[in-house]
Amino acid sequence: MFKYETDSRKVKPGQTFVAIKGYTVDGHDYIDKAILNGATEIIAAHEVESSVPVTIVDDPASYFQKLLVEEYSDEFKDLKLIGITGTNGKTTSAYLTYQMLNLLGKKACYIGTLGFMCGDYFEELPNTTPEILTMYKLLEKAKDLGCEYVAMEVSNFALDLKRIEGLKFVAGSFTNLSEDHLDYHKTMEIYMNCKLKLVNYIKKDGVLTVNIDDEVSKKFMEIFKNTKTYGFSKADYEIINDDIHPDHTNIDFTVYGKEYKVTTNLTSKFNIYNYFTMFSILHELGFSCEELIEKTKDLKAPKGRCETYKVKDGFVVIDYAHTPDAVLKVVTAYKELAKGRVITLVGCGGDRDPIKRPIMGEIASHYSDYVIFTDDNPRCEDHEKIMEDILNGVTKDNYEVCLDRKEAIKKALDKIEKNDIVLLLGKGHEDYQIIGHTKIHLDDSEEVLKYIENNKND
Repeated sequence: MFKYETDSRKVKPGQTFVAIKGYTVDGHDYIDKAILNGATEIIAAHEVESSVPVTIVDDPASYFQKLLVEEYSDEFKDLKLIGITGTNGKTTSAYLTYQMLNLLGKKACYIGTLGFMCGDYFEELPNTTPEILTMYKLLEKAKDLGCEYVAMEVSNFALDLKRIEGLKFVAGSFTNLSEDHLDYHKTMEIYMNCKLKLVNYIKKDGVLTVNIDDEVSKKFMEIFKNTKTYGFSKADYEIINDDIHPDHTNIDFTVYGKEYKVTTNLTSKFNIYNYFTMFSILHELGFSCEELIEKTKDLKAPKGRCETYKVKDGFVVIDYAHTPDAVLKVVTAYKELAKGRVITLVGCGGDRDPIKRPIMGEIASHYSDYVIFTDDNPRCEDHEKIMEDILNGVTKDNYEVCLDRKEAIKKALDKIEKNDIVLLLGKGHEDYQIIGHTKIHLDDSEEVLKYIENNKND
């Protein structure tokens, strides 16, 4: 058990409660609750009334981080940590890495957007990369479960807020950089520099793999010596040819000049990149190309990442794409594959970066045959104002607005004709809609399955 706790509800007898002032909650307001639950010491930013000793520090969060690192980080030195960063592709790449390691007979876990996974054990997480105490607890759990490897997503917030402080990766990877989180970082340069911090957490004898087709990869190569490349340009892992079908992809590629072929049930060009993020990492860690290729047939995409269903005479694809770049990649990828129309359902989140809304509206409308704009976690923002922002970028008359996402999904599926592809974008694996501060159950895949069941005799 860790000596420290930052959530008063989780305090156990004998622990030290660290009162941290967050964006919406101030831990100092819960000191009495922590003491009631058994806290025997408090770390705070100012004097407080307390029946137990109090240590006053300027910044409890930073002070606490240093304590954790000093007292516990050494416990994880034997875990082989793999960290993947980038705007898009983190989830699929990390999940494929986790999957492949298990297929190769290695005990591994996954930490990221989909939660914490290790075999049959699953735990939902509040963030892509959880705050440092939760992260340390998960790594302790990974050790208890007998894991040798940990494949994790490393978000920009994790790097900026030092949620992975004290950890050292045997391998890291950079997928790509495109516009996102500018409400937080303000400029793309600041956002890029945040991603570059990943190299500070890679072991000196570790390896970094980067997508050579993204310009930012050159920045990584300048600051980390043992960097390997993958992509369609000249690279250590060079993709020579791809033959993409709705249910599989054939790929010709070279590794340090030697030619190979592989067939994967993953589809679309961006999933080829995700596949080679995984492939390059694991080959650099000592697994042979032959064994990676042989196990590829058993790889599956994670829930909500190009999750595909046959509906009537067409297909429905559920994907988490919620940034301009991700939406562009998904829509154009399936536009190339479609023998019929591409019908896209998409929205933008509330209380989040408004700059991207008209861009996403323009992309969806321009590259799709038809678009249904709908809600995607409006949170505390007026969903009509969000929609107004989205429509400011739309220049074509090929869309409708249906703010009720459940109704919008049915409208999209009703439109399917022979060989059409419907893209349900933005929610992916999420099984909720956030309206105000309330989570309401809504799962895109459940709605599709209900639709199939209700129309199976048609």
